Amino acid sequence: MSITTKTGDRGQTSLFSGERVYKDDLRVDAYGSLDELDAHIGEAKHLVPPELKEELIELQNKLFRVMGTLASPSREYPVPICKEDVDALTDRVHYYEDKLNLQGFVVPGSLPESAKLDICRTIARRAERRIIALSRKEEVPEILLSFVNRLSDYFFILARTVEALSGAIVYKTKPAEPGCKE
Repeated sequence: MSITTKTGDRGQTSLFSGERVYKDDLRVDAYGSLDELDAHIGEAKHLVPPELKEELIELQNKLFRVMGTLASPSREYPVPICKEDVDALTDRVHYYEDKLNLQGFVVPGSLPESAKLDICRTIARRAERRIIALSRKEEVPEILLSFVNRLSDYFFILARTVEALSGAIVYKTKPAEPGCKE
C-alpha cells in the first residue's frame, strides 16, 4: 500500500474519525503544529544527553495520543491523554526546577541542544494557541489543554537543565535599552 492516496489532491484530508475536512481546518492546524513539534523533538533527542533521550521518546508517544484525540472529534480516541499524564509532565518540570537555581531572565540557545529545545518550546506555545482557537469553536478535552500548556514549561526547563549541566546558562545582564525618542 502506498502513502500516496491522492485523496488530498483537492485540499481535504481525513480525520481519524473518518470525517473529511479541509487541510486548513483549525483541527488539522492544531494537530499539525503538534506534528511539527514531534519532528523537532525527534531531532532534539539526538542532541541531548543520553539520559534525556528516553524521556523525549516517552513524550513523543504521549503526543501521538494528543494528536489522535484532536483528530477524533466525533468519537473517543482509544488512548486519550489523562490527568496522570499532566501530573507526570508537571512532576518532571518540578524535578528539573528543583535542580536549578535560575537567577533571572535567560538568553536562549547557549548550546545547540538547548537551542533545539527552545525551538520545541516555541512550537509548543504555537500549538497551544492553535488548540485554544479550536476549543473556542469546538469541544476540546480540558485535560488536553492542560497537557499542552505544560509542554512549553517542560521544554524551557529542560533547555536550562542541559545548559546547567555544561555550565552554559547565559543570563540577560545588560539593562533594558531605552525606547525610541520622538
